[in-house]
Amino acid sequence: RWKPWGSVVLLFGMFLLLEACKHEPQIGPLDPLGNGNGNGGEDPCDPDVVYFQQQVLPILISNCAVPGCHNIPTDDNNDIHIISYGSLMGSDIVQDGDFWDVITDNDPDDRMPPPPQNPLTQSQIALIGQWLQQGAQNTSCESGACDTLNVTYSGSIVPLIQQRCQGCHSGGSPQAGLNFTNYATLNSIAMDGRLEAVITHDPLFAPMPPTGGMLPPCEIRKFLIWADAGAPNN
Repeated sequence: RWKPWGSVVLLFGMFLLLEACKHEPQIGPLDPLGNGNGNGGEDPCDPDVVYFQQQVLPILISNCAVPGCHNIPTDDNNDIHIISYGSLMGSDIVQDGDFWDVITDNDPDDRMPPPPQNPLTQSQIALIGQWLQQGAQNTSCESGACDTLNVTYSGSIVPLIQQRCQGCHSGGSPQAGLNFTNYATLNSIAMDGRLEAVITHDPLFAPMPPTGGMLPPCEIRKFLIWADAGAPNN
């Protein structure tokens, strides 16, 4: 449930230093069309810009749009569904500050994601705060590069799991009983073919992620390369 509460406007950087305190980041000017590219049209992608489609949305899909929460609008979730930029901004929770309040709330009764899901990590909150400061725009940037020459579990797979999967598959009650913070669990579904089936949307399996469409082709390739190599813990 979304509960607004008063927050003091300070520089967002202080949040990183004072974790126990909550400070609402200054939200930059919103793009009324929601289609700003965030980098002035320059290429390659700007490392100082947080891109909604590639960085923020995966966090929201994994942690907020889980089955039974904000994957579809219902009376239980105040008709808030978070599966796209349009659905997020259409609920007004970003504009009125509720979104920031609930993801930074330390009270388990008020925070989002709610227990038994884990709260967002400090780095995830920092990324979202930076996106808010930059105007909460529907930014997107595809560099076109896909480095699959050295796919490893620690360097390639773990970051993808943390970004794309652990919102559902972690905590005290992980979806389908699969906790992907455990290497052995991920290795088992990679080796028996379930990982490939769900990320390629095999019609005989439940698609993963369950909302937001298929993973980008580059990310799918990394998962498959790792699985084909025996899903090593490297």
